[in-house]
Amino acid sequence: MAISASDVKKLRDVTGVGMMDCKKALQEADGDFDAAIDLLRKKGQKVAAKRADRDAKEGAILTRSSSDKKTAILVEVNCETDFVARNEGFQEFADSIADVVMSGLPADRDALLAMTLSDGRTIETALTDMTGKIGEKIDVRQMTVVSVTDGEVVSYIHPGARLGVLVKTTGEGDLESAGRDVAMQVAAMNPVATSRDDVDADLVQKEMEIARDAALLEGKPEAIVDRIAQGKVERYYKDNVLLEQPFVKDSSQTVQDMLKAAKVDVHGFTRFALGE
Repeated sequence: MAISASDVKKLRDVTGVGMMDCKKALQEADGDFDAAIDLLRKKGQKVAAKRADRDAKEGAILTRSSSDKKTAILVEVNCETDFVARNEGFQEFADSIADVVMSGLPADRDALLAMTLSDGRTIETALTDMTGKIGEKIDVRQMTVVSVTDGEVVSYIHPGARLGVLVKTTGEGDLESAGRDVAMQVAAMNPVATSRDDVDADLVQKEMEIARDAALLEGKPEAIVDRIAQGKVERYYKDNVLLEQPFVKDSSQTVQDMLKAAKVDVHGFTRFALGE
């Protein structure tokens, strides 16, 4: 049967698939619009299956916050290339997923995949459809929901949407301003923990052993090796613990010094880096 250009355009507007593929689907479905959509979706599933093992390390990290700033989310939506990441259709799709995460606050990625978009599709189905539409693997690699009873969760997305940070804050000062400074610090310096008490004990032990072995190899006396190693661990804390790091905006003070002056406390952070 003859397929009109208006029908092809209508199908393309609904699915986002190329004109020729839409025309072929309508011809195969004998002009049945819904059947043509199903055919294109099946094709999308085939594309998704073929690309399931591909690496999807590009994309965008997005954040949303509640109106009272007590809850915020981060979600990483992935594709294979930076070209697609800059595509308006991909960006709108990623935004829709971030909205779902914020509205439903899923416990984990599996719970998110079972949630539905405004058109009734589950996130899992929508990812498959988007993979078929774009021709690259589209995925959600990770997401998190952070909430506080007191204070605020300050969110920050680094320009380019390749880094995102959430920071838990309390205090009498400007939580948004100080929290944003801390979030930028976390984005730039990638600390391993908020305070030294939060550093994994096994990691500290490993650093001690590395420092001891290095001192012994340098011929240092056994009697002072432990003291040398402890000094190296102190240096590790200053380089890798958020509150002890030099503040990136003013290296003459530590992050803790800045927060004390701002009358703000930080109780933890979450950092997402695209593809990591």
